[in-house]
Amino acid sequence: MIEIKRDLYLNKLIEKQDNGMVKIITGIKGCGKSYLLFELFRKHLLASGVNNEHIIALSLDDDENKQYRNPSNLSKYLKARITNDEDKFYILLDEAQLAITEEEYKGKGIIKLYGILNGLLRHGNVDVYITGSNSKFLSSDILTEFRGRGDEIRVYPLSFAEFMSVYSGDSYTGYRDYSLYGGLPYVTKVKAPEEKIKYLSNLFINTYLKDIIDRHNLKGDLVMDTLVDILSSNTASLTNPTKLANSFVSHSIKTNANTISTYIDYLIDAFIISKTQRYDIKGKKYIGSPFKYYFADIGLRNARLNFRQIEPTHAMENILYNELVIRGFNVDVGVVEKYTKNSKGQNTTALLEVDFVCNKGSQRYYVQSAYSIPDAKKMAQEQESLDRIDDSFKKVIVVQDNVAPWHTERGYLIINILDFLLNQNSLEL
Repeated sequence: MIEIKRDLYLNKLIEKQDNGMVKIITGIKGCGKSYLLFELFRKHLLASGVNNEHIIALSLDDDENKQYRNPSNLSKYLKARITNDEDKFYILLDEAQLAITEEEYKGKGIIKLYGILNGLLRHGNVDVYITGSNSKFLSSDILTEFRGRGDEIRVYPLSFAEFMSVYSGDSYTGYRDYSLYGGLPYVTKVKAPEEKIKYLSNLFINTYLKDIIDRHNLKGDLVMDTLVDILSSNTASLTNPTKLANSFVSHSIKTNANTISTYIDYLIDAFIISKTQRYDIKGKKYIGSPFKYYFADIGLRNARLNFRQIEPTHAMENILYNELVIRGFNVDVGVVEKYTKNSKGQNTTALLEVDFVCNKGSQRYYVQSAYSIPDAKKMAQEQESLDRIDDSFKKVIVVQDNVAPWHTERGYLIINILDFLLNQNSLEL
């Protein structure tokens, strides 16, 4: 089996090694958290001279280890494996949320798990790494209960570069498959399209949605199921809870904006979608609704639509958004004002959109997802919003046209989507 390199996340774990905190690896189920911890990081520890007996690796989703899903049994087992106070011991605990039963969760059972792990850290010679992915172990739980002693590493599905590292065809065919089936690692191992479709569809329904429904007691509630369908159909489109609630009328389902807003938060907290806000570039402030929503994996979004409505423009924008987030940027939707006169000579104002305003520390980039620029008219249209930004930060237009990277007279970088995704330094070209 070909090893998928996840150097971005492996290096993050290495950087955080022995920092005195619980390293919490999160992300949607199937994105490669267990592989990162049990294969890649474990190999790193062994290669760096750590004794195999000092690596305590335990997967709680293995039936052979189900006795350790009891927090008391887990605590006793881990303490028994730490045989002295001099050597360094590394605890690798996979699917840690399984040590929290439904009854315990309702009584804040995650606090008990935190107490166990925090107690181990007090030994001084113990370094703890855990993974978690379902409804009992989300970002909000971690931030609330592990504050001060938890260090979260968010893992995403494969980037296109990671996907291509194990793909047997050329990058054009690879991008076609990636934009259709996404980047969950298991998809790269399956050859038959019908098997990919079956896997993605089942994962969405029987794992992701089931976890949310169980956590928030939504059984028999049609709103969440319908909301996911509507969001899938409106990927990369501006919308808001009120507009979404109104669209339920055609489904003969009664709901309201507050319910929709709450359900969207459930999906965000479960790592299934992300929300981007609009940012007034000149005014340097955030604007309220509407927002844009992107799926963590484009294949999951497509599966939810039964692989219909596969608009290449929306798929490309979703893939670009995920790539920018993987690269560590905070991403907003930018807007700039355009002043014109109407037929009566009156001044009017319109908002022009910049697809992505990308910030990381002192760095900022403006990125447009243009798909295709066949002529001068389309070029002018794509540049119009960028022309109205009066700062010196770099401006990039990503296209699917088969062109080599080049710069316009205004200094804007025009780059093909494949060149952008495959070169981690593409923003610096």
